[in-house]
Amino acid sequence: MSRVGKNPIDLPKGVDVKLQGSLITVKGPKGELKWSYPDGLKVSVQDNSVVVERQAETKLLRALHGTARSLIANMVAGTSAGYERVLEITGVGYRALVQGQKINFTLGYSHPIEFQLPAGISAEVDKKQTLLTLRGIDKHLIGQVSANIRSLRTPNIYKGKGIRYAGEVIKLKVGKAGKK
Repeated sequence: MSRVGKNPIDLPKGVDVKLQGSLITVKGPKGELKWSYPDGLKVSVQDNSVVVERQAETKLLRALHGTARSLIANMVAGTSAGYERVLEITGVGYRALVQGQKINFTLGYSHPIEFQLPAGISAEVDKKQTLLTLRGIDKHLIGQVSANIRSLRTPNIYKGKGIRYAGEVIKLKVGKAGKK
């Protein structure tokens, strides 16, 4: 039995789960998410909690059991509380500006970079324009968008300039040694 998969998912107040065939719909105060879980798994709602069980003991279903449970738990957490990812922009003249669903970056290139945010993701920048906060209800989408933004200018290993996750530690390399 999967250690993660056997744990029930408690539903907070205001979160509703509906099952239609292999489609699970989680609706909460922040929004609604849908996911089609794999065949061979059984999802049921019992006593204000969601339980994921597998119908056979194949290697594939054992692997998917804990994954499916985690994805459903992420859906419940996202629709009730939401997710947030903070990115730090480090470098002289590096900054970001949010205009609706677009983010304009100045990252040391010869041109500004315009990044279009997908639906369901909101962004906000602090006054110094160096801390970018992404918010949404889909954990996977937040992670993918933040990875795409980070890839616009990955942190330089010699000077540390670039876009990094908040709290990410970059181990700087030593440059060339000067002549003695």
